Amino acid sequence: MNQSAAPAPPGRTTEDQQDFRDITDGRLIGIDAGTKTLGLALSDVRRTIASPLETIRRTKFTADATRLLSLAAEHNVAGLVLGLPRNLDGTEGPRAQATRALARNLNKLSPLPILLWDERLTTAEAQRMLIDADQTRKRRAEVIDKLAATIILQSALDRLNNKA
Repeated sequence: MNQSAAPAPPGRTTEDQQDFRDITDGRLIGIDAGTKTLGLALSDVRRTIASPLETIRRTKFTADATRLLSLAAEHNVAGLVLGLPRNLDGTEGPRAQATRALARNLNKLSPLPILLWDERLTTAEAQRMLIDADQTRKRRAEVIDKLAATIILQSALDRLNNKA
């Protein structure tokens, strides 16, 4: 029998902020998962400030996950904050189901815990910020996903640090 490296233990997904706070210590990556892109943001080591990191153009899950987990390893990330797109009334539609499936699939590949974070209106907020900053439509399209991920992550950081 081949005695190669044991597979990574499965990760965990939660919506419980206290549970997530208890099982993670270190930097976090925030994710805005769209159908065409994954917008990524990175926290500082002290978990106070979120900054835009990268936008991954989605192709196949394996390639997308490899890039995401490579960035997580490169930045010594302790957990992921994945935006959960709920409807305005709090219900979940097809996009939320796809996001939960993404979390389940990432859990199979990585032991990193995942916090599902309500992302209602974050893309609209990001769009308003870019318009207020007088960004061109082309420039907004280039950075909207990273900015939405930054808003998601900053919101989570504030709550995890009891600031919100």
